[in-house]
Amino acid sequence: SVCKQFVAANERQKKHFDKIKELLKPGTVSSETKLALVNAIYFKGNWKSPFDKADTKEMPFKVKQNETVPVQMMYQKKKLPYNHIRDHGLQILQLPYVNKELSMFILLPDESSDGSDLENELTQERLDEWTNDMGFKPDVFLHLPKFKLEEDYELKEPLTKLGMKDVFCRGRADLSGMSGEERLFLSTVAHKAFVEVNEEGTEAAAATGIVFVPLCYIPPVHFTADHPFLFFIRHNQTKSILFFGRFSSPQ
Repeated sequence: SVCKQFVAANERQKKHFDKIKELLKPGTVSSETKLALVNAIYFKGNWKSPFDKADTKEMPFKVKQNETVPVQMMYQKKKLPYNHIRDHGLQILQLPYVNKELSMFILLPDESSDGSDLENELTQERLDEWTNDMGFKPDVFLHLPKFKLEEDYELKEPLTKLGMKDVFCRGRADLSGMSGEERLFLSTVAHKAFVEVNEEGTEAAAATGIVFVPLCYIPPVHFTADHPFLFFIRHNQTKSILFFGRFSSPQ
């Protein structure tokens, strides 16, 4: 039956993506379910310049002005692309992954912000302006917490609000190209994502053979992500954002 097929698919998904659990929640698929659209993203990238696990220490993370919780804080000193948006009190850092096709960008507001205001103000044009021409800083002292984020969404309501209505309606949906059954319609759109950030990287990409000698003194940059920040993972050639999130608390 359709129900058993989805259960079997869910079991296979859990074997392939052990980090993403219960992709289809109990009760999502019933004996009357005809079609469920499921999208899962699992991302765990290897840094071009991995962090040394020996440098990871417990440090306080400010979840509020007067409240901290302990986190495992990674550390490294590297030459990295960096931008300082003074008008917004914002630091931006780019961390490339091992193949350089993908990068994580960290958007760190000042300590008075939880990142929500910045998140609401962001546009694609603004992100492009801030990140397309980032200059390298030779000495970036980076502190970044290890973290895991997992979230799931039911997308039927937001897709309906965007105008995707007929496909969810019995008698109005036309999915004849997918099945010969005329009464087929979409009942569920489930999305679940998991991102893990830690020290891991590959040995081959851990060092560079080029030495840059600055003509004048360039002050070091201290980038300490010990309070809420935004991050996104981007495909650098197409500028496509694959994942966007806000880290506000380790709990």
